[in-house]
Amino acid sequence: MTDETAAGNGSEGAGGNGEAPKQGQRMAAPLMVNAQYVKDFSFENPHAPQSLMAPASQPKIDIQVDVQARGLGDNLSEVMLTIRAEATNADRTAFIVELAYGGIFTLAPMPQEQAKALLLIEAPRLLFPFARQIVAEATTNGGYPPLVLQPIDFVDLYRRQILAQQAGAAGGEPVGTA
Repeated sequence: MTDETAAGNGSEGAGGNGEAPKQGQRMAAPLMVNAQYVKDFSFENPHAPQSLMAPASQPKIDIQVDVQARGLGDNLSEVMLTIRAEATNADRTAFIVELAYGGIFTLAPMPQEQAKALLLIEAPRLLFPFARQIVAEATTNGGYPPLVLQPIDFVDLYRRQILAQQAGAAGGEPVGTA
C-alpha cells in the first residue's frame, strides 16, 4: 500500500523522479506548516458600556475574509488570512474585530498554478480554526456572546479571486496578487 499526495496520482516517487514509491516509503507532504502566528489584531468596543446593555434587536454582523500568499524563498511561502467583523445595532457600532492570522508553509516542488491553489485553499483551511477561536475569544472578552464564524468555502473564495483577476486583466486594470 502506498501513500499518495492529495493532488497526485501516486505515479511519482518520493524523490519526484517518476518512480513508484517502494513499499513502506512515504510520499513527501505537498504542504507543511512551519509556523503560524497573529500578525495584527484589533478589537474595538467604541460605545461600551452602553452597547453592552440588552439590545432591543439582534445586531447586524458584517464579516469580510481575505487570503493572500507571498513567496519567501525556495518552496517557502507566507499565507495571510484576514478576517474583519463589524457588529452594528440600530446603526451604531457595537464592536469591530480585525485579525490578520498568518502561517509559513513549505511546499513540495510543483507547478506554479498548483502551488498557488494549494496556498490559497488548503493553507487557509488549516489556519481558519485557530483564527476562528481568536475571534470568538475576543468578542467574549469584549462582553458579547462569542462570535463563532461558520466554516468558509476557500475553494469558492479562490475561484472568485481568479475571476476578479481575469476581469481586471481584461479591463486593463492592474491585477493584484492573490
